[in-house]
Amino acid sequence: MFDPKKIKRIAINTGGGDAPGLNAVIRAATLTAIHHGWEVFGVRHGYRGLEDPKELVPLTAESVRGITHLGGTILGTANRGNPFESVVKTPEGEKTVDISDQVVENFHKQRLDALICVGGDGSLRIASKFADKGIPLVGVPKTIDNDLSGTVATFGFDTAVSTATDAIDKLHSTAEAHERVMVVELMGRYAGHIALHSGVSGTADVILIPEIPFDLDKVCDKVLARERMGRHFTIIVCAEGAHPKGVEMMTKGPKQAGREILLGGIAQYVAQEVGKRTGKETRSLVLGHLQRGGGPTTFDRLLGLRFGAAAVRCLAEGKINVMVALDPPRIKTIPIAEAVKTMKAVDLNGDTMLTAREMGISFGD
Repeated sequence: MFDPKKIKRIAINTGGGDAPGLNAVIRAATLTAIHHGWEVFGVRHGYRGLEDPKELVPLTAESVRGITHLGGTILGTANRGNPFESVVKTPEGEKTVDISDQVVENFHKQRLDALICVGGDGSLRIASKFADKGIPLVGVPKTIDNDLSGTVATFGFDTAVSTATDAIDKLHSTAEAHERVMVVELMGRYAGHIALHSGVSGTADVILIPEIPFDLDKVCDKVLARERMGRHFTIIVCAEGAHPKGVEMMTKGPKQAGREILLGGIAQYVAQEVGKRTGKETRSLVLGHLQRGGGPTTFDRLLGLRFGAAAVRCLAEGKINVMVALDPPRIKTIPIAEAVKTMKAVDLNGDTMLTAREMGISFGD
């Protein structure tokens, strides 16, 4: 049985795609753990640091000084670090092997008592599996996509939306000057939260999200309706996972072992088709990893700090194998297995969607 009174050494890792606010979590968790009299270690590069003990680095009040406002993560991260599906090279080519038992053994060899896992759905699914293997842990929800169920918000989302909205704002002036259709592609593999929030905030005319397979004729209808009203430019926002009815999501090359298939190309496709069908000059833009970069907004800094401190409090109170979650105005906990059970998609009947439709924004349906 887990006894919080016996905690002496804990570790923190950051896995999956980076998100603004990761360093805020690391700082708050480290300082709070030190306040409890514990030693703190950072696991470099996601779970890879638990495969190689040399990647375990001590965290001190000095080492986390002045990092709250920084983007990225001082520990590094990795998208291809799943110990349950580790990629190894053999004479026959790459294959995947399960080295999770080795990770558990290394965890105990380092005399670690608990782990704070900061990650999105993929990283927290891995964490849930390690919880089943006996590693006491607490999850912290991180993803710019805001698609983790059980929490009202994940840190990184607010910053990503702010970055995307700023880009959409800038597109308006050049689109109007040249009387063009501008199509901007944002992140959002299976959930369109970034596209929806930034599209509405940036007064886009069309928003295409994975939750609503779109009809290109409907998209063109919106472009032509604006033409008739004397509005000779149109802003279209696409989540990368958006796709036409009856068509799969657009990808860039074959799937690589140990990682999600890369998406891309929807903005270019929509721009080409809209140009062809309406005769309008079109341009496409992919915002890409700009949405992950830069310092976190005030909201994401504070949320990251709250999550980091709350994760340590959970351990001190003997709560393990849970994820901290925002339930305004408080931070609550839910079982980590429950947190990763379902993805949080856009609520098609939610207030933001209703607002968008009532303002005349088209979703291509």
